[in-house]
Amino acid sequence: MSNSERIIIFDTTLRDGEQSPGVSLNVEEKLQIGRQLKKLNVDVIEAGFPIASPGDFQSVKRIAQELRGLQVAALARAKEKDIDTAWEAIKDGENPRIHTFIATSDIHLQYKLRKTREQVLDMAQAAVRYAAKFTNNVEFSAEDASRSDLDFLCKVFEAVIDAGANTVNFPDTVGYAVPHDFGRMIRYVVEHTPNIHKAILSVHCHNDLGLATANVLTALENGARQVECTVNGIGERAGNAAMEEVVMAIRTRQDVLPFDTAICSQHIMAASRLVSMLTGMVVQANKAIVGANAFAHEAGIHQDGVLKERTTYEIINPKDIGLSKGILVLGKHSGRHALKAKLEEVGYKLSDEEIDRVFTRFKSLADKKKEVYPEDVEALVAEEVLRIPDRYRLVYLHVAGGSGIRPTATVIMEIDGEEVDGVSLGTGPIDAAYKAVAELVKTESHLLRFAVNSITGGTDAQGEVFVRLEEGNYVVTGHGTDPDIITASVRAYLNALNRLEHMKENALQ
Repeated sequence: MSNSERIIIFDTTLRDGEQSPGVSLNVEEKLQIGRQLKKLNVDVIEAGFPIASPGDFQSVKRIAQELRGLQVAALARAKEKDIDTAWEAIKDGENPRIHTFIATSDIHLQYKLRKTREQVLDMAQAAVRYAAKFTNNVEFSAEDASRSDLDFLCKVFEAVIDAGANTVNFPDTVGYAVPHDFGRMIRYVVEHTPNIHKAILSVHCHNDLGLATANVLTALENGARQVECTVNGIGERAGNAAMEEVVMAIRTRQDVLPFDTAICSQHIMAASRLVSMLTGMVVQANKAIVGANAFAHEAGIHQDGVLKERTTYEIINPKDIGLSKGILVLGKHSGRHALKAKLEEVGYKLSDEEIDRVFTRFKSLADKKKEVYPEDVEALVAEEVLRIPDRYRLVYLHVAGGSGIRPTATVIMEIDGEEVDGVSLGTGPIDAAYKAVAELVKTESHLLRFAVNSITGGTDAQGEVFVRLEEGNYVVTGHGTDPDIITASVRAYLNALNRLEHMKENALQ
């Protein structure tokens, strides 16, 4: 490792990741993810796009103020107002970074910006020069670089480096690149930008063709030294290069990838679960590194090999990413202090009031389950702490159904603190419950997606439900957990409805 070149990990889960369809994180949720990213020891957290909304501004500001020992970046278009707002959000951070961008491909210039190359060159240089008045930590991104004329791109990079950029980013914005050609482009930039040695060359790869991680690795081989990525690979459309894939590829294949990162890989699984839980984006079972099947062996030959010697069929030690089968030894007789200690073991430092809320749910859960797992505790924290204030709250739910019986749901809810009740029939128990809730809140939303998972094994496992709702231009996700799958489903539905109201309120501010 001593001869390995250091790769900077720039995590954009909170900015590009949050642009995933249906994802909307509140300030506390972003802070929780930010704290986990700090445990991972990422070099840079891109906390958001402050000009986008007051909520985004506040979350970036809070993250910059709280998280030390790393760089917090804020995105800004090549406009002075954007840059002013970005700086105001991050100025209290430790070595804050302004990340400004403008498109450089002819297709973007012609149809989106309606600017000439000369105008874009001037705008890019002026934006970086302006940002450099606030900080010497300035990054410039050439949006849609992989479809740009490379000679023009080199001129832009040369100009912005002269203006004060110490990082220049080459994004494959639409996931168009393929590895061998992407490597050629990165090498061309290195060889034809005279002052490239004065800046770090970064890449930001999207996964539209399923090649994001491959493109990142070939970029590193050809001179890039910063990777912009996200936990679980979430992001616009098909997402981004997955941080865990890039990091573990480098660590596993040192023979052909002589690089190193500062990532504390034992926190990868915890980060993956947290991001999945808070965004409502379920990790596919066969996802590399963090999928449920990533270390599962069903074939007899494979099982025999792993039992004799793990490395016969496992190229990564599960412990290296924090994958453990350990059980939290908690049950219905466990006290508040024991729960607090176990919460801290899995990475949560909560206030006394927050612990009280989690403890109430924990005691209810412990009455129903013999063993409480780390995943169960994380789910309780997500339910009781890491969610927006509820306008709609479930008070009582009763569902009747069975063979030959028309499913009926009785629901009592609080809406703005006032109790209301309703009854509805449905084609199934969940359908009946959702119809009763919909009638009470008078929602016009449509259910786009409904997914059920088991948090742990066993018939007493908590059910975890994710839903996606659409109303007008708004798309939101909701998350709910409970040993009773119908209750979990209603919790998820109400969580989504609360998020929908939250988004509407923010849009009016």
